[in-house]
Amino acid sequence: MTENTAAPEVPPGFQPLPPGLGFTDTLQPSFRRISEEGVSFGLRVGKQHCNVMGICHGGVLTTLADIAAASGVNHAAGRTAGSPTINLALDFISAGREGDWLQADVLQVSVKRRFGFSSGVISGPEGVVARFNGTFYLPDHDGIWRQPPPPASLLSGE
Repeated sequence: MTENTAAPEVPPGFQPLPPGLGFTDTLQPSFRRISEEGVSFGLRVGKQHCNVMGICHGGVLTTLADIAAASGVNHAAGRTAGSPTINLALDFISAGREGDWLQADVLQVSVKRRFGFSSGVISGPEGVVARFNGTFYLPDHDGIWRQPPPPASLLSGE
């Protein structure tokens, strides 16, 4: 196996994910693309994202999938944030390597009265790295915030 050490270009339409989003900051540098066509998040796999085997850590992939899936539900529901994860499942299919561009694309979203469902894939230069699906709670109150929520512009990418 050869290691990909070249930093790939960020695909068109992706904007840097701003710092200050809590645990999400562990993915930095990371990027998002939110449009009428859908929701995608991506990152360049850096040394900080790798495990001792030199491949992208499963926790990084899980966090990327969680953020993408929840954002897909929020986007479809007209929200900017605040949909806690009820369930998240991933199937790890192949490895992402240092320098790879990994992209989580939300492919399907269904929003019900109090729950949202989302599925998608994380892809790399050699194909699918993981597939994911998640269930998210859509509360009808602001009680989930222990502190004031971040500004909508920080969450929506405006």
